[in-house]
Amino acid sequence: MSKKEKITVQGTEITIISGKNDDYICLTDMVKGQEGEDHIRNWMRNRNTLEFLGAWEMLHNPAFKGVEFDTFLHEAGANRFNMTPRKWIEATDAVGMISQAGRNGGTYAHKDIAFEFGSWLSPVFKLYLITEYQRLKEAENNPMLGEWNVKRVLSKVNYTLHTDAVRDFIIPKMDVEREKAYAYADEADMLNLALWACTAKQWREANPEYAKKGLNIRDTASINELVVLANLESFNAELLKRDMDKSTRYACLHEMAERQLTRLNAIDAEKGFRKLGAKK
Repeated sequence: MSKKEKITVQGTEITIISGKNDDYICLTDMVKGQEGEDHIRNWMRNRNTLEFLGAWEMLHNPAFKGVEFDTFLHEAGANRFNMTPRKWIEATDAVGMISQAGRNGGTYAHKDIAFEFGSWLSPVFKLYLITEYQRLKEAENNPMLGEWNVKRVLSKVNYTLHTDAVRDFIIPKMDVEREKAYAYADEADMLNLALWACTAKQWREANPEYAKKGLNIRDTASINELVVLANLESFNAELLKRDMDKSTRYACLHEMAERQLTRLNAIDAEKGFRKLGAKK
């Protein structure tokens, strides 16, 4: 179980170690900055917790020692009763939890158990934990998703360069404040028209089901389209610096978008991205 990954849940970085079929989430990370292992021990002293842990082991672990479990269950609830992950593992041969020593060690639990612990900590924290875990799994199962996110970030970075150019080379030429307010959206829509032949408003009207979810035309773009969009943003910023009029810029951008997208689709660039993702 050597593969390690991290997710961030409500500002807390949590380690996940993965084997062939199972993922184990670090409980120690989940309570980092709080009472640490005390939280874990207090949770394990709870009779309901022990019943859950025992039920999980009986479902997944043929070597689970039921007699020792019954003894613990009988003692649970008494003031003197104490339970730790290591004690639980050594006494019952449990496989649902892992206790690692050392600087990078800690207590790990199978995702089923980790979600249960998260619920004990806070139902809201559990929901965020499940969401981030699922996001990680989706990215692993679909290499294109990770590549899409990279390209989406790239287009956003280039968008900053684009808006800076609008601020520096278009806004100063405008006298009417109302026109200044629409300048950024107007330039962004010119790129939309050059690439997708529609404005952001036209796309929302044509795709109300996506608009209701807060998605826009760029959120639903393909990787090839995002690559071209990033190039258009950079190119338009340069054209603005050259004081080129809008109609001429649009003609250049439209020609560039058509040529690049046709070429990327022809060589199946997205398939190339998939191959790169598979090698990681």
